[in-house]
Amino acid sequence: MIYFDNAATGGFKPDKTTDAAVKAMKYLNANAGRSGHRLSAEASFAVYSVRKKLAAFFNAESVERVVFTDNCTAALNTAIFGIYREGAEIVTTVTEHNSVLRPLYKLAREGKISLTVVKPAGKAVTKDDVAPYITEKTAAVVLNAVSNVTGRENDFRSIGAFLKDKNVAFIVDGAQAAGHIPIDMRADGIDVLCAAGHKGLLSLQGAGVLVFGRKTDIRPLLFGGTGTETFNEDMPDDYPERLEAGTLSLPAILSLGGGIDYLSENFPYVSESLKSLSYYLCSALAGKKYLKIYSEPNPCGIISFSHADVPSQELAETLSEKYDVCARGGFHCAPLMHRFLGTEKSGLLRISLSPKNTRREINFLANALEEITHGI
Repeated sequence: MIYFDNAATGGFKPDKTTDAAVKAMKYLNANAGRSGHRLSAEASFAVYSVRKKLAAFFNAESVERVVFTDNCTAALNTAIFGIYREGAEIVTTVTEHNSVLRPLYKLAREGKISLTVVKPAGKAVTKDDVAPYITEKTAAVVLNAVSNVTGRENDFRSIGAFLKDKNVAFIVDGAQAAGHIPIDMRADGIDVLCAAGHKGLLSLQGAGVLVFGRKTDIRPLLFGGTGTETFNEDMPDDYPERLEAGTLSLPAILSLGGGIDYLSENFPYVSESLKSLSYYLCSALAGKKYLKIYSEPNPCGIISFSHADVPSQELAETLSEKYDVCARGGFHCAPLMHRFLGTEKSGLLRISLSPKNTRREINFLANALEEITHGI
């Protein structure tokens, strides 16, 4: 099998991540923050150590404002529903995933916010695209750092710099960016960063991350046990407990810590490998007149294309059934991006690479596409 669906879930897990998960399941099978015995205390310390690693990795202001969620979708929902102001304006873009769009559509339908969706003048969203829509009523800008459809990077740094002296929360969806491109929350002007552990951060599924600065307060979305302030009818005031109701996934969180350790040692290798492989993939596909490529080489390893005669989902199914190649066809939970690209009818086939994919695998894919095309 050849796995080219790393933008959905990363197929490469270094030993540091799997070893950490196994250690949690075999030797640290306790509920962090819920009991006073030694094993629970050790679990709590292990979770706190991962918070510290994440705060350092993203240059966050506070370890306590590193919150664990089930996934990036949960982090985005917590941020959006926890920050919006009744009657305020929120600005987002056509490049977003449904994890951003659906919460915002719900708030807009209920009349709680006024929603503006920005369409970029070029291929990516820039400060000049966003700036005209910022008013005194704007409560937040929600933007993905990297498109999960094309792998193209939005200019989130210039947007963050523009918003820095304004009373506007800048929420960044880092699902595809985290672990692939450098993110410095303080330098980049990011108030809230949401990330998926199981993609570029190399963890198991089950660990999302919500990181936010001291000037941002987020209302809880979930309510329940925290191990503290039991007689308080509301959630505790202190973070991270205020946003972490219920039992945390210790194996997933510790595997995320292992992923951060690996990336701290190998970030240039990961980024350059993906850029090199994506360049090779684009070159391998460039001469095929029946394909239209919608991506450029990028450090996230995402290259999407359409076939002149085969719809993307059918193409993905054929690659899987006949060639044992895993790729993603369709619309990638990003409807506005596909409308923007003009691919809302047949979608795109997305090849998303890991640093452990090879040129031989890419050549195999190119030959498979040739066979499929000539067999039509």
